[in-house]
Amino acid sequence: MKKVFLLSLKLKLRLALLLIFLSPALLGAQNNPAINIITNHFAARRFAEGAVSRAELDQIILAGLRAPSAANAQPWHFTVVQNEALARQLVPETSAGNVLILVSVPQGGSGGSSAVLDGALAVQSIYLAAQALGLGSRIYTNPVANINSRYRPQLGLPASYSVIAVVRIGRLPPGTDAVSSASPRHGPDRQVTYR
Repeated sequence: MKKVFLLSLKLKLRLALLLIFLSPALLGAQNNPAINIITNHFAARRFAEGAVSRAELDQIILAGLRAPSAANAQPWHFTVVQNEALARQLVPETSAGNVLILVSVPQGGSGGSSAVLDGALAVQSIYLAAQALGLGSRIYTNPVANINSRYRPQLGLPASYSVIAVVRIGRLPPGTDAVSSASPRHGPDRQVTYR
């Protein structure tokens, strides 16, 4: 009887260990934090007041700096706008404590033909990194022409660089969730072709 009990206990222990080691494979992407951030992101429309910390900004900027880049050119430049008055001039709906990160790339071929794509990848990395930290983020392109024509000297943009996008980052109001805040998305049946 004791032998059967020990055998049963050993079998249970082996099964438990097997499940522990197999659980990531069995659960797949559903419990993968990176995939969850990518598939559950949303462009925040409402932000709460409250400062974004320097530690959070450093992590977000690092994510932008680590974005993929053709031939490792890394043609981007980031301008971090923390000044509330200036931020409101650039994006009028900015809330107190919001930060704007302007992503600019060389214009006129000096950054190569892939500079804009590389910059866009950096924009997405910044946008997703903010959400991974529990912050709200939103990408703006409408103010870009105005920023490039009127605010270059004030922002200290590098010569021959132009802003391609602005990422607004800030605190979210309590109770904000991706399900109720996200716009509906098209499914793969409408936008993906497999051959």
